[in-house]
Amino acid sequence: MVVIAPSDFWSNLVDKVPSKLPPVKSLLLGGSQVILGAQSYFGGLDVGNAPSCSNPQLSCHNTSVVEDLCCFNYPGGQMLQTQFWDTNPPTGPDDAWTIHGLWCVLSLSDNDHGLHLYTGPDRCDGSYEANCDDSRAYHNIRDILESFGATDLLSNMTMYWKDYKGHDESLWMHEWSKHGTCVSTLNPDCYSSYRSKEEVVDYFAAAVSLYTQRPTYQWLLDAGIEPSTSKSYTRDQIQSALSSRHGRPVTLGCKGGKLDEVWYHFEVRGSVQTGVFEAADPDGGKSTCPYSGIRYPPKAAKGGRPAPTATHTRTHVPEPTGPAFSGRGNLIAKTGGRAKGCIISGGSWYDTRSCARFHATQEDDGFSLESSKGKCAVVGGVFRCSSDVSEATVFEKSEGLTFYADEVPYRFNKIDIYVDKAGHGTELTVEWQAA
Repeated sequence: MVVIAPSDFWSNLVDKVPSKLPPVKSLLLGGSQVILGAQSYFGGLDVGNAPSCSNPQLSCHNTSVVEDLCCFNYPGGQMLQTQFWDTNPPTGPDDAWTIHGLWCVLSLSDNDHGLHLYTGPDRCDGSYEANCDDSRAYHNIRDILESFGATDLLSNMTMYWKDYKGHDESLWMHEWSKHGTCVSTLNPDCYSSYRSKEEVVDYFAAAVSLYTQRPTYQWLLDAGIEPSTSKSYTRDQIQSALSSRHGRPVTLGCKGGKLDEVWYHFEVRGSVQTGVFEAADPDGGKSTCPYSGIRYPPKAAKGGRPAPTATHTRTHVPEPTGPAFSGRGNLIAKTGGRAKGCIISGGSWYDTRSCARFHATQEDDGFSLESSKGKCAVVGGVFRCSSDVSEATVFEKSEGLTFYADEVPYRFNKIDIYVDKAGHGTELTVEWQAA
């Protein structure tokens, strides 16, 4: 299950984690139980404004009539977090699946990716609803998220919630209008002090939160299943790799014998905003992949059409060449001889392909750096860029800086970088790329 926790969750972790849950380390590694503070991490809203649910029932398992539909998802009982692997054109990062949506669904129909899609909230009896509230079929999803300050959430959506034709924001609008408006717990009446459109932030925060805890690419890789132009896999191999981590069977989608979609099924105890997402058996649709000979092609395969371009899409970062720090540019991080993300505007190391822009100023003894957040300096041994920095650090080297970190960033982790090696086992070189 995934627990979307209050904003102060992590600071009170020891006191608040129920004894029945496994250790934190195992929670973070996936499986049927995962703890995640979605609203605080993704810049979402104060969960105190969301429904307060006392002893909520698990959707699809109620034994009596539930009157409070702000704490019980009905008629859509089962939720699906769905992911794409698009290779033609290649869409999103080469080493990550992308988000399709968060659905409360049932009823079968065809879609472009070959799966039989459920098209509305799951009543747990085979019927469905879709596009439930035309008055809330908002078209300006990006503007809504920005108005609530959900910049981290928007950044992650821009990288990982991709449309294969390049129309990302049209996909977001479609997913919200078709599926988000049908989630009963996201009804505006469920909020104690409702702010117009705040349920939109909660929907996308929940979807991205679930996605981060279902890293399909990494789970397959851990099981020896990697994108290849020559290898093929069986359905049992793929199913075992994912279901063993999710905690229940998943639904696999193939088109022309190529793996291109995965659905993770959940039931919810409480509201989508603050409830517990428990891994569930698939309800309705069946996998469309053959029993054997399944191909899993890499996104970077030669000969395919180039990735589409559109407003606000992210672009691939080329390998840095290591020029002197001067003028405007990006800080490219390398570890183990390979480029791995960038240094973002606040000074953290982040696995991203859309880098922050820095300005390097030549000083008598070297150079200084500044980002949109402010001047950059080493503060308490940590590299930071902030408006609170009054005097920038002058770096002596001009072709690459050596820093140290506790780990290599993955997905949405922002990793601090240090000037001293002591206690920090990962070495990285930061190189300049003119922009």
